Amino acid sequence: MTIADRHEEIIDAIRAIPEGFVRTYGDVSPGAPRLSARLLATGTHPDDVPWWRVVRADGSLAVGEEQRRRLWVEGVPFKGTRVDLDLARIPHEP
Repeated sequence: MTIADRHEEIIDAIRAIPEGFVRTYGDVSPGAPRLSARLLATGTHPDDVPWWRVVRADGSLAVGEEQRRRLWVEGVPFKGTRVDLDLARIPHEP
């Protein structure tokens, strides 16, 4: 598998996250969560990728207030400053 194929696989996994839910970087890129984080951080992904629905494994937000605002509008539940992963997370499907 090429790196371009892997990136497309990650993008497809992110696009599949429904509104009101999240997945972690490790969920969208099993075994290589930093790859998904790096891909999203570059900003070179298509505009239709809901990047704000990807959070850290502890529910914290990598992007900050813009990400929090978008998730809040979608109805994603929070526990303090972190996403309530028990309610909002869609885990990786093997």
